[in-house]
Amino acid sequence: MKQTKNIRNAGFTLVEIMIVVAIIGLLAAIAIPNFVKARATSQANACINNLRQIDAAANQFALEQHKTTGNAISFPTDLTPYIKLNSANSIPGCPAGGTYADATVGASPSCSLGSTVTPAHALP
Repeated sequence: MKQTKNIRNAGFTLVEIMIVVAIIGLLAAIAIPNFVKARATSQANACINNLRQIDAAANQFALEQHKTTGNAISFPTDLTPYIKLNSANSIPGCPAGGTYADATVGASPSCSLGSTVTPAHALP
């Protein structure tokens, strides 16, 4: 008497694998734009906080050096003693790659990216 074994091959079918790949693709299509938006928002917030620190340092410099509104500031050398420096002993830069400028006492510092990106890198 001949016995037949009921052998079932372990594994997934092509349709099952395609369904899983489609679900992963759908989740990625939802998650990636949200990640990009969150990254841009966090960079803008960090930039705005850096601008606030630069403005506070400029005000402290003006107060200690008896400068009045409209006097020139040599940025960043005049503000270096009044702001917490990064590991490279320089004023922290914009996390999105912009550069900061602060020309006079009383004027708000600015980022070179300004309102060219969304959200804007500018003091409110």
